[in-house]
Amino acid sequence: MRALIGALAVLAVVSAAHAADLLPVDGIPFPDAITQVNVLDRTAEPAPLKPPSPLAPLPKWERGTLLFPLSHLWERRPGGEGVSGTVPSLVATAGNGGGSGRRPPFSTAAAQPRFFFAGNGHLKLAHAHFAEKLDVQYRRADGTYDPAALARIRHFFRSREDGREAAISLRLIELLAYVQDHFHPRQMTLLSGYRSPEFNADLRAAGQKAAQASLHTEGLAADIAFTGVDLKRLWGHMRQLQAGGAGYYRSGKFLHIDTGKPRFWEETTSRVDENLAAGNARVFLRTDYDRYPSLNGAVLSLHSITAFPMRIAPEARVATVGGSATVRLEPLSGAVDRDGCISIDAPADAYALRVTGGPSAVPTGRGDVVLSSCEPRIERTPAEIVSNPIELTAR
Repeated sequence: MRALIGALAVLAVVSAAHAADLLPVDGIPFPDAITQVNVLDRTAEPAPLKPPSPLAPLPKWERGTLLFPLSHLWERRPGGEGVSGTVPSLVATAGNGGGSGRRPPFSTAAAQPRFFFAGNGHLKLAHAHFAEKLDVQYRRADGTYDPAALARIRHFFRSREDGREAAISLRLIELLAYVQDHFHPRQMTLLSGYRSPEFNADLRAAGQKAAQASLHTEGLAADIAFTGVDLKRLWGHMRQLQAGGAGYYRSGKFLHIDTGKPRFWEETTSRVDENLAAGNARVFLRTDYDRYPSLNGAVLSLHSITAFPMRIAPEARVATVGGSATVRLEPLSGAVDRDGCISIDAPADAYALRVTGGPSAVPTGRGDVVLSSCEPRIERTPAEIVSNPIELTAR
């Protein structure tokens, strides 16, 4: 009996220690590997951590290698995490990588979450520049979105100097709600949401650190100050998520969070003054959701286009663990059909394409969508543009 009691006591200690590794709140210890996670090469642009392959099931790494098992994040869905359908709105619109407003062709009651990283449908923010607070339930219990709530978010994120509003990525809204729901800060304060191109240019002219092709100007980024969590440790967690970009600004006491390519930096390694996106060097692709029963009708949006014209092949490749297939594309906004390619000729508010057709059965499983650019390619335009990871589920 004594041996059994002793074994149970040891098990309780081990379980408590493991639970502590999963809770990023003040006063709770983290693995020793946190120092390895937070150290960046200050002589070059920070290289992203290698994410788990989207073409294979996510592994559960050994404790001490990562801050916590990444598969835990992808599998845990408390409180109805994720989405299962949408209604049209001014915020979640086609072309900003944040939801197309399409209702999914399946029952919302039985739907899986549409995003890999999503909160419980509630977002609460303070504003650093306006005497305003946001406390809104933007997603309903059935998984659909409340247009009025999304419009309130759009207004709250407005460009602070000129008051201009723009579509805010639904993917960004869900990511911020995910952070709030999983890391439990006492308060999240919005320092900078959407920036009009004019306001962003004014910041640069004033000598402030603002990228020329800032994702703030596309409604894909937010600078957030956190109260009640260790900021650097939270940044380490964001690196592990691989859900987008995360910048740690120690002197400003905030994190930059965006839904672009996974990349990570500190103030001294940001290189915002180098215009790294020039010549389409950092163009990227986002799907309107992460999980689909079918890609037909899905909206794909291109971002960080800085050189024109950019020409895209009218077919895309979908590669999953179950195989690959080709789907057709049509221009939706900011692009036109020309000479057998989809041509993006000038700056626009959004650059969106719609999947209009393909094989009747695209292989299911985790994977991605790959666009090909047409020749001749100008400046640093890549030959292929790969989307965020997606998952095609059986009907």
